[in-house]
Amino acid sequence: MTISTPITSTLDDEQKAITGTALQETVVDLIDLSLIAKQAHWNVVGRQFRSVHLELDELVTAAREFTDAAAERATAIGVSPDGRAETVAKTAGTTGFGDGWTSDADVVTAVVANLKAVIAGLRTRIEATEKADPVTQDLLIGIASKLEQLHWMWQAQVA
Repeated sequence: MTISTPITSTLDDEQKAITGTALQETVVDLIDLSLIAKQAHWNVVGRQFRSVHLELDELVTAAREFTDAAAERATAIGVSPDGRAETVAKTAGTTGFGDGWTSDADVVTAVVANLKAVIAGLRTRIEATEKADPVTQDLLIGIASKLEQLHWMWQAQVA
């Protein structure tokens, strides 16, 4: 049984709508990023296997922690987050990842592309939440900051 609105919001309806959308989009992007990183983790091969394999686990951990933070922020403002597989598959703004064994260099390229896509979405949402909810904006800035650091580190492997 679904309960319609058990959690009230301190935001007005417009602020809640803007912020809820930003958080939902962030949740699905981060869930997909963690799944992409795990798929790559299981299928990476090559000379840099060990370091890429371990770094993928670090990325999974970060993405999952950020997912939880974004989903809990949504809940705190009275928005029910949707992290179901069907929702993620239909709405994530990631670039995806292929199937089968993947060379370490191709994994790095795919991770960089996916991080770039997630960061681009976050930057749009940071702008959208500036007036609607600075608390959420601050959360999104923190997530973007860490993902930008990871984006740099992943790129540095093939520079």
